[in-house]
Amino acid sequence: MSETKLIIPALGGFYDRAAQPLAHLGLRLLVGAMLMIEGWPKIQAPFAMAGFTESLGMSPGWFWSAVLAVMQFGGGALIVAGLLTRPAALANAAMLAITFWFHWTHPYGELALTPEGIASAQAAGQTLFTDAGLRNLAADGGAMFLHQVQFKAEGFSALWAVAALFLAAFGAGPLSVDRTILKREF
Repeated sequence: MSETKLIIPALGGFYDRAAQPLAHLGLRLLVGAMLMIEGWPKIQAPFAMAGFTESLGMSPGWFWSAVLAVMQFGGGALIVAGLLTRPAALANAAMLAITFWFHWTHPYGELALTPEGIASAQAAGQTLFTDAGLRNLAADGGAMFLHQVQFKAEGFSALWAVAALFLAAFGAGPLSVDRTILKREF
């Protein structure tokens, strides 16, 4: 790779020795930790997604459900440590790309919130929403709420997939088990 010409060349050492390694570490820790947080419930119930994985054509569902649980939680732990980062990140990038595709092609729509559900919640004296929250939901039938949920599902899946692809492409970075202890990357 060719070296980038900097407008202020004196900053080169700072970028190389501090900014880039710390940014790489921050991204790796965030992606890995978030994968672990999202994967923890799946580790606790590794076969819970069997029906869902089969609905995507991944059979047998019990096997793929467990694989996805281990891949997400275990892969997240490997990414946090910076150990075997590239294969763990690549596997999770593929999973996150599929998650993005699923949310893109299967929008929540009225699946999560119906006008009848809002009216029922208002009448039942529910405790999940504040009165102001229920009024906001009822004002537009929950359309804005569902738009936000859909946007977050798609947006976070896309962002995580790209971040995982970055780690798969560029490795764990200098502050990692791969580079400091093993002295090599996958």
